[in-house]
Amino acid sequence: MNFSSAALARIIPFAAFMGLLALRGLLPESQTLDPRWIYGLSVLVVGGLLAWYWREYGELVRQNLPTRREALWSIGVGLIVFGLWIHLDAPWMQLGEPTASFLPLDAEGRLIWPLIALRWIGAALIVPVMEELFWRSYLMRWIESPQFETVSPQRVGLKAIVLSTFVFMLAHTLWLGAIVAGLAYAWLYVRTGKLWTAVIAHAVTNGVLGLWVIHSGQWQFW
Repeated sequence: MNFSSAALARIIPFAAFMGLLALRGLLPESQTLDPRWIYGLSVLVVGGLLAWYWREYGELVRQNLPTRREALWSIGVGLIVFGLWIHLDAPWMQLGEPTASFLPLDAEGRLIWPLIALRWIGAALIVPVMEELFWRSYLMRWIESPQFETVSPQRVGLKAIVLSTFVFMLAHTLWLGAIVAGLAYAWLYVRTGKLWTAVIAHAVTNGVLGLWVIHSGQWQFW
């Protein structure tokens, strides 16, 4: 299968993130190597790839920024998804165990703030851009048509929305929360035709979730 430059620009950052996530889950903790710091490498690598491919992301140029009303809708949707996410955690709503748990505490139970900062930056600033470019901008439109660049998000059908959300769900432990989040972000993208709305909502969800996790100590949500 031949991938266009636009497709590769959306696939490679996501693949790099997932590969480093898998590596972090496979590496055992030792006195010489703490696999939690691989998340910092993920932030640098994925952030660097997004910067490298930025010219390929026509949907994220200044001209496609949301209006004030659209931005407020995005923030509201992001907050609603956060509120639902932390309550959709019953055992039957979980799909296996996390690939790589993240507990930013030292041996005495004290917070490791550099780790927390890296995690929050990655979750709130890097992941929303990377994931929305892959899940919504690429995969959802590709399901609609392999020539995904020609597909207007406002013309994406129900089949593409459902299938892309299903695959999005498989990448998350909280499967029901992932379905809600995936459908919410897809709805914003299809409704407005602007990827920034999905990115903003995703960033709000992850950013507020991170602050809540730090405050509450509910590390299982990270």
